[in-house]
Amino acid sequence: MARALGTGATPKLVLSQAGGNICTTRGVNSCKQCLAVSPLCAWCSAEVWAQSSPRCDLRANLLHNGCGQEHIESPSSSVTILEDRPLSNKGSGGATTTQMSPQRIRLNLRPDDSQVFRVQVRQVEDYPVDIYYLMDLSNSMKDDLRNIQNLGTKLASEMRKLTSNLRIGFGAFVDKPISPYMYISPPEAVENPCYEIGETCLPMFGYKHVLSLTDEVTRFNEEVRKQSVSRNRDAPEGGFDAIIQATVCQEKIGWRNDASHLLVFTTDAKTHIALDGRLAGIVQPNDAQCHIGKDNFYSASTTLDYPSLGLMTEKLSQKNINLIFAVTDTVVGLYQNYSELIPGTTVGTLSRDSSNVLQLIVDSYGKIRSKVELEVRDLPEELSLAFNATCLNDEVIPGLKSCMGLKIGDTVSFSIEAKVRGCPRERQKSFTIKPVGFKDSLTVEVDFDCDCSCESRAEPRSPSCSRGNGTLECGVCRCNAGRLGSHCECSEEEYNPSQQDNCSPGPGQPLCSQRGECICGQCVCHSSDFGKVSGKYCECDDFSCVRFKGQMCSGHGKCSCGDCLCDPDWTGDYCNCTTRTDTCMSGNGLVCSGHGSCVCGRCECTQPGSYGDTCERCPTCPDACTIKKDCVECKKFERGRLVEEQTCSRMCRDEIETVQELSDRGKDAVNCTYKDENDCVMRFQYYEDSSGKSILSVIEEPDCPKGPDVLVVLLSVTGAILLIGLAALLIWKLLITIHDRREFARFEEEKARAKWDTTHNPLYKEATSTFTNITYRGN
Repeated sequence: MARALGTGATPKLVLSQAGGNICTTRGVNSCKQCLAVSPLCAWCSAEVWAQSSPRCDLRANLLHNGCGQEHIESPSSSVTILEDRPLSNKGSGGATTTQMSPQRIRLNLRPDDSQVFRVQVRQVEDYPVDIYYLMDLSNSMKDDLRNIQNLGTKLASEMRKLTSNLRIGFGAFVDKPISPYMYISPPEAVENPCYEIGETCLPMFGYKHVLSLTDEVTRFNEEVRKQSVSRNRDAPEGGFDAIIQATVCQEKIGWRNDASHLLVFTTDAKTHIALDGRLAGIVQPNDAQCHIGKDNFYSASTTLDYPSLGLMTEKLSQKNINLIFAVTDTVVGLYQNYSELIPGTTVGTLSRDSSNVLQLIVDSYGKIRSKVELEVRDLPEELSLAFNATCLNDEVIPGLKSCMGLKIGDTVSFSIEAKVRGCPRERQKSFTIKPVGFKDSLTVEVDFDCDCSCESRAEPRSPSCSRGNGTLECGVCRCNAGRLGSHCECSEEEYNPSQQDNCSPGPGQPLCSQRGECICGQCVCHSSDFGKVSGKYCECDDFSCVRFKGQMCSGHGKCSCGDCLCDPDWTGDYCNCTTRTDTCMSGNGLVCSGHGSCVCGRCECTQPGSYGDTCERCPTCPDACTIKKDCVECKKFERGRLVEEQTCSRMCRDEIETVQELSDRGKDAVNCTYKDENDCVMRFQYYEDSSGKSILSVIEEPDCPKGPDVLVVLLSVTGAILLIGLAALLIWKLLITIHDRREFARFEEEKARAKWDTTHNPLYKEATSTFTNITYRGN
């Protein structure tokens, strides 16, 4: 059931350069002209209306001036959903898989108006996969042929991890079997191009289809073992012939509608492109039709030229095929350039013997599934689209129509603004929006509301128009030839000088701005080779606006009464400044690589030392560790500069994983270390996987310095004091002992040097005295 989404955002008030209401300053005299002035303008179709009030005005002004709601012509733009099946979760299971929603909508747009609608895209799990292996079988790929003889079994084993429904097929190519691309002499070389090198190989062929897509992987191995190489004369191969045939021969190859289509192209050489066929006298362009005969060989190899890149891009997109270039390192740069011109294409470096082709296919499939990119088909030239992407973390990225770094099962959404320029001749058109490589699409039906409903009720030869001298249409008279006036009351043959005052905007000013004639009080503007002159006083034209590089309004707008009315996505006085930012998006998904700002569609690098189209080169900018350190801080610990600036989700789209130890991921990984605000040492690894997704592996526990042990510190201090005191005592004792010994030695020395005199001292008295007892009588 269809449902309307509304009329979108309310448009801003549109003013002319003079500051007035644009609806009343354009001098329009019909309902259709009024609607074309601005989406804000409305027309009053009431027959009775004051001459002093403009019929073309803002809706609010018309209601205020007495125009009834039923007489107001102002169609509203709207979006109506016609088909909206819900998104699927799994791809296998029998039911129809839906990866994009909605599937069909209708836009009703009035001139110069816009509407916004949203689409959702989901990479469902377990989606069926068709892989067609297209191999170069020239003589230089002999070793490669031996190494892929068991590829079917190995590929099935690896792809079973991603899908339970896999089918693979095989085809081969060399080059056009015609001179000068093939050997024609000696005659034996025609049947055996390897005759001159003493070997035997198959006659040269352009392209042959060997095995249709099948789930019997052993058949792939068997068919590959049966193949032999051939040999061509010049260095480039005819691979593009094989690509276009494998793309358009859907029934022969067996492409399924509900499956991812991978076309693996392997070679070690350059390839011929469109117009190279002239070397062999082939001038008929490639017609992109299937020319595989009953023998499974390309039957038009010698009659049709090689396809162009544009033709290949168109057909690959129509068939929803993702092309994988698996090429050797000598030509990888060339095919990388091709991939930039073909949406949905990936490039991998093939080893000399194709030993790594299995991992290359798996990695390429991972890259394809990790990206969603919208493409637009059959967009009417009057319409312009502006995209805003909501990829991860619900962050809106303006000007982007792709999302990267996705996982299977992720859902992304896109906001799309469609704006119409002017009024197309065809009132109904349609276009398609689809993700690259998906079968799902959104069909957008557009109805341009340029006409007023009151025009269908026009009254020819109305009595209100001076007795039938005009047609009453939307409240005003559309006069017959030779009649003028608001009611066709005046004939061009009549002349009254007093009526000339109505042809001048003010006293003393020229009549009809000197660009018209005043007839019956009305200005009839002269025709001009430069454009249209209009307005009540012939004051307006569509050719007097400023020019930029020789183009009116830079070619991105239209001139209206001296003002440039810019197309969507353009601004400025000259309409020479685009407001889109997709041209400034760098490979890392940031505007100007985060080193500048997008001004008028070009990057102005503000980071000192940065340069390049998207400021992607910056030798003096911080290295990966310095840049990703802020992402670790904000996404893992929710702190730091990016959290304060609220730019974490925009600047950091990395996936954070916590690990115990950093693994060795080779030269593609960068190990980083830094100190946080707590002096803890953080270690992490920056790595980009095969899908281009950035992964930050962070050690779970940082190495933080431990706090001091109080008891140990106390005991240590006490012990230190005791040791210092004891040491001081010992030193003091040692110094005293040394001092005493020195004093004693000095005393002994002086004693030894002393000379003593033995003369009797008269003052000396003996210490003892002897007395005689006179009374004692002895025996």
